[in-house]
Amino acid sequence: MTNERAAPPTISEVAAEAGVGRSTAARTLGGYGYVSPEVRERVLAAAERIGYRTNALARSMSTGVTHTIGVIVADIANPFFGGVVRGISDASRTRGFDTLVLSTYEKLAEEIAATDVLIDKRVDGMIIASAALDPASADHILQARSRGIPVILVDRVVRGLHLDAVVIDNRTASREAVARLIAAGHRRVGFVWGPPLAERPSRRRDFIDVAARNLSTDGERLQGYLDALDDEGIAFDPELVMVGPKDEERAEAEATRMLGLADAPTAMFCTETDAVTGTLRAIRAAGLHVGSDVSLIGFDDSSWAAVMEPPLTMIEQPMLALGERAAEALLEMIDGGADSVRVHTLETRLIERASVQPPPAARA
Repeated sequence: MTNERAAPPTISEVAAEAGVGRSTAARTLGGYGYVSPEVRERVLAAAERIGYRTNALARSMSTGVTHTIGVIVADIANPFFGGVVRGISDASRTRGFDTLVLSTYEKLAEEIAATDVLIDKRVDGMIIASAALDPASADHILQARSRGIPVILVDRVVRGLHLDAVVIDNRTASREAVARLIAAGHRRVGFVWGPPLAERPSRRRDFIDVAARNLSTDGERLQGYLDALDDEGIAFDPELVMVGPKDEERAEAEATRMLGLADAPTAMFCTETDAVTGTLRAIRAAGLHVGSDVSLIGFDDSSWAAVMEPPLTMIEQPMLALGERAAEALLEMIDGGADSVRVHTLETRLIERASVQPPPAARA
């Protein structure tokens, strides 16, 4: 003989346990219609006693609300996006919302498919770190909006698409980081994570144009690098900018190429985590040392950067705050507020450590 139930408890059983009608129990558990506070507490207590769980899909079909937020990021394995998602989840959970997360690996086709999944799941809103470059490639986002689903962009904007966004000031962050290298005495600064070009342009304008057509973060960070050079009257050298596929292997290859130049860079500015790791590999493979031979500043501070030898100077992005603010803005839109388009810009911080030192010639 066993006491296990053959089937989960039903609404009728909850109603009987609470001593109310089935329709009253259904309204209470479905979150629609009016139920007095006393009856509501009695029904919820009865449901808990007998182990009843609300069918979220059925409730969403009757109320039009799922209390679920959909999140699409480029790569959940990237610590930056992991921090953003945690911020979103923490802020959403306090309001009773669950979070569905999908990763696209910066592939637009994957992003389109992910958007379709979230629409089918009837999410109440979406937060997207989009790979779309313009309105022509963002039809999936517009489709979600046409269905009445609020959308917030995070980390990057889509040019020409007027949507709320939560971002950082990438241009200023890059400008300040490169200015720190120049202040230490460096005149040859490599830029790792440049435009995804098969061939290296010879003109500065071409770099800017291509970067401007790529992800907004890429263009802004390259422009900040150029701003810092201009501030000090340093001529732009196209040989000091990475081109090609955006991955750790290419970053290592391009950093190796730069370090092999006759007039090699004495400092490197890396604008992504994979750019940092690829550059570190290149420096070590060349028999050089970070700081004493080649100074380095990277994006996305982390615990591993602080325990490197030497510890790395890094730009700290407010990952949790980006996620929290995106969730708060989305929930405000779900509640019917925020009619006008707003771009929320959060501040970064340059964490100075031992990886920035004067160039070897200056020390000698």
